[in-house]
Amino acid sequence: MPNIHKILYVSHAAEDESSGLMQAFAVARNHQAEIKVLLVCPKVPEGFEEFSRLCVRTMLDRVRSEIESARVHMELSAERTNLEIESDCGARPAERVIRRVLAEGYDLVIKNVEGRSQLKGFKAMDMDLLRKCPCPVWLCRPIKEHRNKIQVAVALDPECEDGSTYDLAIRLLRWARVLADSCSGVLNVISCWDFDIDEYLRRHFPLSASEEELDEATESARAQHRSKLDVLIRASGIEGEIRIHHVVAHPDNFIPLLIDEEGLDLLVMGTVGRAGIPGFIMGNTAENILQKVSCSLLALKPSDFVSPIK
Repeated sequence: MPNIHKILYVSHAAEDESSGLMQAFAVARNHQAEIKVLLVCPKVPEGFEEFSRLCVRTMLDRVRSEIESARVHMELSAERTNLEIESDCGARPAERVIRRVLAEGYDLVIKNVEGRSQLKGFKAMDMDLLRKCPCPVWLCRPIKEHRNKIQVAVALDPECEDGSTYDLAIRLLRWARVLADSCSGVLNVISCWDFDIDEYLRRHFPLSASEEELDEATESARAQHRSKLDVLIRASGIEGEIRIHHVVAHPDNFIPLLIDEEGLDLLVMGTVGRAGIPGFIMGNTAENILQKVSCSLLALKPSDFVSPIK
């Protein structure tokens, strides 16, 4: 099960923080975790230091106001929302956040999606965190549903080639199950099996093969993939209601489409590359999915991932 004791909430104070703060407070409440707020500010040109100090004070006041609004909306005690708040101004804000994670041992980073939250995909700072932050990253978009109607999904590839990716798949399922249990109780499991295998078989199967033989071979490949998915779910030890979306499709097209069609609110997925190699972090499929999703995102990395930020 996920161990969440310390949460770093990252604020820009440039737009409505309510959705991100409420999601952070909900996670903290469910896990009895503490939250620290880090206000990140851009680097100030020389000669504008006094202006910068005034801006930071104004933004800190706004963050405190947003915290109070979220507290009232969620009916939390003042003690629960008496948070430590710091500001950190300078270039490369994602790197500054990651250095905090490394130095202070946070279990989860939560922030609002950068830019206009209604747009799909993620912008520069968010992508840097997804690529390089060693702990899980939760990027928030507004969720209008009541907690018991929030729909959680997890994207999985059961073709786990090594121990690291297998361990990540198990962690994804367990994190997603815990989150689903705190929301609607339904966990949507999304897994796409290789769309190209059908075409491959039809090109390379013996020319004398019938359509029926080709269909049987394709079905056999699909069944093997589904069997691996079922084994993975059983190995995770999760229980509760599960809806499995197992389809022949390209994941970078199907997953964002399913999110929109089913109205899914939170996607849990891995950002997988060659674990342990700094700077080589996310595969093309994960990148493509991230640029198309319209919901909140919780992204995990392999346990042996090494951040390129020192």
